[in-house]
Amino acid sequence: MRERPRFMALNHDFGPAVALSCRECGARYDLGPIFACQDCFGPLEVAYDFGTVSREDIAAGPANIWRYRALLPVPANVADKPNLQPGWTKLHRAGNLGAELGLRDLYVKDDSGNPTHSFKDRVVSIAVEAARNFGFTTLSCSSTGNLAGAVGAAAARAGLDSCVFIPSNLEEAKIVVASVYGGRLVGIEGSYDEVNRFCSELIGDPLGEKWGFVNVNLRPYYAEGSKTLAYEIAEQLGWRIPDQIIIPIASGSQLTKIDKGFKELIALGLVEDTPYKIFGAQAAGCSPVSAAYKAGHDVVRPVKPDTIAKSLAIGNPADGPYVLDIARRTGGAVEDVTDPEIVAAIRLLARTEGVFAETAGGVTVGVLRKLTEAGVIDPDATTVVLNTGEGLKTLDAVQSEARPTAVIRPSLDAFRTAFAN
Repeated sequence: MRERPRFMALNHDFGPAVALSCRECGARYDLGPIFACQDCFGPLEVAYDFGTVSREDIAAGPANIWRYRALLPVPANVADKPNLQPGWTKLHRAGNLGAELGLRDLYVKDDSGNPTHSFKDRVVSIAVEAARNFGFTTLSCSSTGNLAGAVGAAAARAGLDSCVFIPSNLEEAKIVVASVYGGRLVGIEGSYDEVNRFCSELIGDPLGEKWGFVNVNLRPYYAEGSKTLAYEIAEQLGWRIPDQIIIPIASGSQLTKIDKGFKELIALGLVEDTPYKIFGAQAAGCSPVSAAYKAGHDVVRPVKPDTIAKSLAIGNPADGPYVLDIARRTGGAVEDVTDPEIVAAIRLLARTEGVFAETAGGVTVGVLRKLTEAGVIDPDATTVVLNTGEGLKTLDAVQSEARPTAVIRPSLDAFRTAFAN
């Protein structure tokens, strides 16, 4: 093991986690608040010694992500601590949407049911446990919106201070959600990538002393929370992996960790080792991974985001190259859709399934529709599409067409006249 960084956890409980491992060169480090390899600067991720884990053990757990605590870098008593207890969100059988698209076995994994109404509650809950272990007193992040709210709420529940950083031009609803929990909210004039660079600088400054940045120095632990989507989907499908899954791409971390979660379930014998295809979804106004995939490149060229899907507006996605590897390895693809297609997909999902998705959900459903029409999606295969957030957070995307079907006087005659045809 390498030299221990500051704030190293020497006697704390990370459950089955045993080390941090470089995804590029394989170098291993003691568990600590570090995120990059000292040798090759590759990203670090959590390595485990799981032991034996059974379906029965998992089923005996609570109806939230802590049912999978034996597969996460958290202590065995994590469910007893003050936290948001996210997860175990609904997996809708989307028969109406499937019929419209010509898909016979379609499901929507709807993570808008989490405490702050996005999947970010999953990843932040894992980061909070790491912050506790390392003795951090302030929880922080750079955010495109949903993460800021999740950090504010999780810090409030855990009794930690919070200070979150966002692009100053975010959707108003997400600014409100991020500010309501009482922590500090700082708007930065610039894109998310500029916000993220600022946070990286703050980590090394005395101003950031004892701060845990969930998606920077706590990133290896934080990212593991996305695996719980894979675990839940497999369990909710009767302990099987879907044949096809469509996942939105911001940094790309969610997609890579869902793939990691599926592989862990297979390795532990919890599901049958069956092939699956992973499809990545981006907005056309911020589609560097899609562009690289279509061009056959292994390198993702940064772009300047310009899209209504602000939660996915990361122009230089850290996990972009790994997303390309996974899409190609599994036989999937990476596709993008325009802003009008995103809005149409939001309305399609709402009209057919009663699920009001934020713009990221419009991206995944839009890509599902586009790939289905192109014959890329197998219409007979079990298919899951992710909605990662609540539509009430991105009302601006659909507000221009939001109006009453009719305005009438309060009488039956007026109603009959209005709807005579």
